[in-house]
Amino acid sequence: MNTPFDSVTDFIFVETEISPADVIVIPGSDHPPLMEKAVSLFQAGFAPYILPSGGSQPHMNRTEWEYLRDIALKCGVPPEAILKEDQARHTLENAQFSLDVLKKQHIERHKVIIVCKACHSRRALLTYQSVFPLETEFYVAPVVDRYDITKENWFQSEIGIKRTMAEVERIGKYFSVLFPIEARK
Repeated sequence: MNTPFDSVTDFIFVETEISPADVIVIPGSDHPPLMEKAVSLFQAGFAPYILPSGGSQPHMNRTEWEYLRDIALKCGVPPEAILKEDQARHTLENAQFSLDVLKKQHIERHKVIIVCKACHSRRALLTYQSVFPLETEFYVAPVVDRYDITKENWFQSEIGIKRTMAEVERIGKYFSVLFPIEARK
């Protein structure tokens, strides 16, 4: 049965099959399930590296990278498998700075797994696709956020609607930055 919300659901919530990749990336966050999912994929042999990204956040007293790295270390990921990007302040910088790290470390980026919040999956995917080489293949492994927002229930709560529609707005803003009109001519 179709609902009036299906178009937004199909657009915002992205999930793909996961295949072996060169690296697992995590756009910055202080949400432990992101790293826990990345660790499970790493331990299952889907990629040899995890690249959490994220700079300082006032409420954390450390960088998002440090926070996520500490979770990975506690879960048994060897330090040499955790790449470092600790400057990014938003998703676009997460993608740009992560690509810089991979280039500097001479790490392949033909196939990349993105671990992100389910509600953030479309913006994360579009952003990384716009920054990484066109031939990069992306897999998306979403996790449920702390508000329990999923593609099945986002329209059933005020916070779900607010956060999902905020993603729609952000995608519009990112699109105008990433693909200015003069570049589309």
